[in-house]
Amino acid sequence: MNSSGEAHWQDPKRYLWSLGLLVPLLPIFGALIYVQTGQIWGWWLAPVIVYFIIPALDYLIGTDRSNPPESAVSQLEADNYYKYIVYAYIPLQYAGTLITVWFAATELGALGIIAGLFSCAYVNGIGINTGHELGHKRDALSQFLAKLALAPVAYGHFYVEHNFGHHRRVATPEDPASSKMGESFWRFLPRTVIGSLRSACEIERQRLDRKGLGFWHWRNDVLQAWAMTLILFGGCTAVLGWPALAFLVVQAALGSSLLEVINYVEHYGLLREKDANGRYERCLPKHSWNSNHIVTNLVLYQLQRHSDHHAHPNRAFQALRHFSDSPQLPSGYASMMMLAYFPPLWFKVMDPRVVAHHRGEFAKANVHPSKAEKLKMYFTSSQNGVSA
Repeated sequence: MNSSGEAHWQDPKRYLWSLGLLVPLLPIFGALIYVQTGQIWGWWLAPVIVYFIIPALDYLIGTDRSNPPESAVSQLEADNYYKYIVYAYIPLQYAGTLITVWFAATELGALGIIAGLFSCAYVNGIGINTGHELGHKRDALSQFLAKLALAPVAYGHFYVEHNFGHHRRVATPEDPASSKMGESFWRFLPRTVIGSLRSACEIERQRLDRKGLGFWHWRNDVLQAWAMTLILFGGCTAVLGWPALAFLVVQAALGSSLLEVINYVEHYGLLREKDANGRYERCLPKHSWNSNHIVTNLVLYQLQRHSDHHAHPNRAFQALRHFSDSPQLPSGYASMMMLAYFPPLWFKVMDPRVVAHHRGEFAKANVHPSKAEKLKMYFTSSQNGVSA
């Protein structure tokens, strides 16, 4: 019992959340295996686990729709254990990255470098989710660490764009990080990369302008985050030469694409409606695709409970809830991002779910303009099929 006389709720997954820390250890395991055996296969562990083992475990172990009681939320959010798990990712992330960069620049051949690239890319790509979790916190340390987690993938502008752009415009045609029905991932990728970068710079320019400061002021959060990347990349280049820079640039591109394929999955075809005054309705659980697959949620700080995250952005990962009215993905993110790489398969699986979620009403979907006529016919035929 606590001081108020209420029973102390125990999180059944409390210690399982630390499994996410195995991810940044993978490049370190790769280096140890190489030192011991001279073989590079250890650096392939990260992509194999991300693309094959986690989806298989999601399928075998299944989902968990249970929620913590509302009375336990303050208790969960006050428990520093969860915060320290997130913090711990970052030193392990940097250790694995720096060790792999050193081997790639000094010892590894072409195949070893490729293996190291994928290993670092997936650890640092998942590290963006660490930056995402910390970026929603209000204390200065968490915000600093959020930028630090984003530095290895040169995606520091995400800190600004996600919190002050994406969360405001999510599930609208104006949001570069919300994918449209009929839009393939490969068409979405350049749109979101360029659009998010422009948005972050404009958001920060406006913020600094309100303070009477110019864009190039040292208090610019985008420039601060990019400076961390310059220090990391520049330091490695100074010590290890240009091969280290080339390695870091390529793994950054691969790692940031991991974020963007998740962005593609999270809001595909979903649209917030406008009221009579032309204002978008408040973001609700129905505006994000949700998944309760246990293994991916443990690795990604329950990012798959994305519906609750957007409805309540400041809620800590351990307290996020399942909502019965949120649209559900057929599998976890690890499986869905693989599907997204193959547009015909993605459309076959997800388009019927978009139609069903919007109850066959074409006007309620966020549709790519170039596919509007074709998809309007698809909605109509789907409605006729249901009514028949």
